[in-house]
Amino acid sequence: MMVAHKVGIRVFVTGGIGGVHRDGQRTLDISADLTELGRTPVAVVSAGVKSILDIGCTLEYLETQGVCVATFGKTRDFPAFFIPQSGFQAPYNVITEEEAAQLIDSACELGQGSGVLIAVPIPEEHAPEGFLIEEAVQQSVAEARAEGILGKEVTPFILQRVMELTQGASLSANIALIKNNAKVGSRIACALARRRHGKHAIPSELQTEKQANPTQPVVIGGCNIDFIAKANNDIMKFGGVTNPGSVYQSFGGVGRNLADCLSRLGIAPLFISAIGQDGHAEAFLHNCSHMDTSAVARLPSCNTATYCVVITGTGELCMGIGDMDIHQQITEQYTSQFEERLRSASLVCLDGNIPVSTLDYVCRVAKDHNVPVWYEPTDFNKASKPFVSDSWRALMYTSPNLGELRSMNEALGLPVPAGNFQALDFVFRHEMFPASQQRQSHRILIDI
Repeated sequence: MMVAHKVGIRVFVTGGIGGVHRDGQRTLDISADLTELGRTPVAVVSAGVKSILDIGCTLEYLETQGVCVATFGKTRDFPAFFIPQSGFQAPYNVITEEEAAQLIDSACELGQGSGVLIAVPIPEEHAPEGFLIEEAVQQSVAEARAEGILGKEVTPFILQRVMELTQGASLSANIALIKNNAKVGSRIACALARRRHGKHAIPSELQTEKQANPTQPVVIGGCNIDFIAKANNDIMKFGGVTNPGSVYQSFGGVGRNLADCLSRLGIAPLFISAIGQDGHAEAFLHNCSHMDTSAVARLPSCNTATYCVVITGTGELCMGIGDMDIHQQITEQYTSQFEERLRSASLVCLDGNIPVSTLDYVCRVAKDHNVPVWYEPTDFNKASKPFVSDSWRALMYTSPNLGELRSMNEALGLPVPAGNFQALDFVFRHEMFPASQQRQSHRILIDI
């Protein structure tokens, strides 16, 4: 919770929170989760409190700490992890993700500094086995008392005993409720983001002030309109057959995503890219009104980049079609108009969509003026672009996956150890960058 709050994450999902242990009035064995909820303004989504704890005392303690507690569903029945009703009532309940987001937003605006607990019952299809597991829990609690097990030894004993008594059923139910919590929590987070975006759009005068900042970061890369077609079935039918499913539109492009994220963090980088003069371009500009798009070229003779991906019902990629020729119009000549901004930037971020000549030009300018460069490879085929010349020597950071990392190594003619992450890290630290450059803080950040 503390880390989530520090980095601006407002919704935190977990399985179940800690609480007041049984006989807590005598032992004072109370989880620090409750204290942290009372002083950290983060919404925690969980399956309630494990029944091995004293749920009534836990709810009383949360009230004392000033924590807003609500169940997610049609009733105020507070869940007990494996079972949907613990026999206790929460003060409130929310039925939809939007209601939950409104509750969290309102609690935050009060400025009390405490958190919100959203308790999500286990899915109905797993409730029957949950009741069987609950019987095992109660038996395990009784056995722990009979054997004189106390303190920190109680919880591991009960969990192990429940696993034995249910022959592993508790594990599958545990996984199911965690997945459900993640689904509900992510939807609440999206609803909360929509509320915050609408209520706290950056005023035009503030945007102007940020655009005038000479040391703002610069992001150069592609922007796409993405279409995601997801079939209802796991197996796709071809040969002119219509596959039932759903189609969604979103805004993407690696460069755009980077600029969007930085803008939402209040940094507002200059975004250099290219779009057409079509309906997709208008949609892009409307969606990205919080960003500095003053350096995005509007080209009447080109289509705004679009990408359509088709996935199966299980989420497996079936095919993708991209119309992204416009990215080649992010040329060295066009980018050079913003050279003064490049020279004074606090950071330059490049994605693999831009032409090699543009990448080389930006890296030269950045190196000459000691501006750190972050390269986002985008995909396997584009990862090697800085490494076909000496442009890679200007890179301070990069974030490849394993396939992109192999592509980089191959472009430099370096060995690629198969499946050995430590060896790959060694190659990048000791072979790709000699000691003299290591002292200059050149780093490869590996994201695999």
